[in-house]
Amino acid sequence: MTKISIFGKGNMGKTIGGNFEDAGNEVAYIQSDTTLTELGEVVVLAVPYSAVAAIINQYQDELSGKIVIDITNPVNFDSFDDLVVPADSSAAAVIAKSLPNSRVVKGFNTTFAATLATKKVADAHQTTVLLASDSQEAKETLSKILDGSGLAVIDAGALKRARELEALGFLQISLAASEKISWAGGFGVFN
Repeated sequence: MTKISIFGKGNMGKTIGGNFEDAGNEVAYIQSDTTLTELGEVVVLAVPYSAVAAIINQYQDELSGKIVIDITNPVNFDSFDDLVVPADSSAAAVIAKSLPNSRVVKGFNTTFAATLATKKVADAHQTTVLLASDSQEAKETLSKILDGSGLAVIDAGALKRARELEALGFLQISLAASEKISWAGGFGVFN
């Protein structure tokens, strides 16, 4: 059993936490009014990208040595027409630079909460979580502790692949926001 700490208890935070619990792990949620005593081995940033810098500033020492999962999609929510990170970077790369002693993993950003809850995309295909990180050990650990959750997990490569994952997440959000797909739909990976 692994202890997971999740910053944020919105739809994504709760459904990601539920999947970790389904796989037999212990989950604790951290909200703005939470008194933090200790972080788990794995920390999930299930907050908007705009809130991440404040969390890092406040908990940088506590995040050292942890696996930190960045689920954010740095979408410009004013226009839904752009990402707010440079085109040759990603939110995950920015976070990794701010947390050099943590093992940052991009994950869960290409899935909607509904598909994580039902474990199906469009009620037809198993939900797949794509993981990108420069730490092979972190990706293997996450695959192991999600075993039994009902989700498929695929290693998407190095952290530089986060740029493509964020672009895919952005496209999926744009399609759902414009009602071209449902929030229970999205992209699937089949092999």
